[in-house]
Amino acid sequence: MHMKKINLSLLSLLLSITAFAADEKTVAEVAPAPAGLGLSQSELLIVLLLLFVTVLLVVSLTLLKAFKVMYQEQLHPTPYSKPVKEPVLDYDSWLKQQPVKPSIWIKLLSLRPIEEEKDLVIDHAYDGIKELNNPVPAWFNFLFFGTMIFAAAYLFYYHIGGYGDLQDKEYEKEMAKAQVEKAAYLEKSANTIDENSVKFDNTPTVLADGRTIFTTNCVVCHGDKGQGIIGPNLTDEYWLHGGGINNVFKTIKYGVPEKGMISWEKNLNPKQISAVANFILSLKGTNPTGAKAPQGEKYEAKDVKDNEMKAPKDSVNKADVIKK
Repeated sequence: MHMKKINLSLLSLLLSITAFAADEKTVAEVAPAPAGLGLSQSELLIVLLLLFVTVLLVVSLTLLKAFKVMYQEQLHPTPYSKPVKEPVLDYDSWLKQQPVKPSIWIKLLSLRPIEEEKDLVIDHAYDGIKELNNPVPAWFNFLFFGTMIFAAAYLFYYHIGGYGDLQDKEYEKEMAKAQVEKAAYLEKSANTIDENSVKFDNTPTVLADGRTIFTTNCVVCHGDKGQGIIGPNLTDEYWLHGGGINNVFKTIKYGVPEKGMISWEKNLNPKQISAVANFILSLKGTNPTGAKAPQGEKYEAKDVKDNEMKAPKDSVNKADVIKK
């Protein structure tokens, strides 16, 4: 009877709230307000009312369950039982009653308590010395059998199945990878050189690149063979602005505006300027037909080796790796 009254009360409360929400909706439609968060005032009010009804419904269901428990307790009350008074134990007695669980460390080392020592004694003794039959520690068994499994797997993977690379094959792959990384490093470092760090390089690839750049940009003033037309002769030992790879690189890079030679810094990258400078130096002593008379001063390098490109090695050196 009590439960029916509670259910009817909750149902009437829910219906009154729904009717109130409908009345508020009608009022809101009569007087709309400016939109907020993309919703009109009436829509926002409806959302808030729905949220309120949802929360109220959850609270009502919770209270309904609580009332059911109270009602069941009234119908069938739980009998009262007096607490059992247990005797007070001292610490040692209490400790003995606690279950003993060996720790992971004890399990790993296969340790046994001192109380079990008499069960481990072997039936022989010498001069009063007894031997205990202690088991092999678990960690040693794991390590021993693990190494055997690893050895078998290694043998099959590398030597029998041939799935993995042996040391000589790994060395070849590492060397090939190092050559690729070295080429990428040299390609990158070639664009960072300037008139102070440029080196003389007369390898065929560099000279071929330099010839192409010279033919495209320089033959108008210096001739197709460097004999000189408007500009000076580039095949003799005399230079107006200094000879050697550093001075030639600097002259090409910054130009000589007062004599009509433009700066090529914006048209050519450092690698291209280095290539054409090395090509120009390779024209020394060619003595083409119709060459202009020498101009400037005779240039003699103090130490030719300082301007030579060092021969590349087979592997990337430590300095290159550190710079990367």
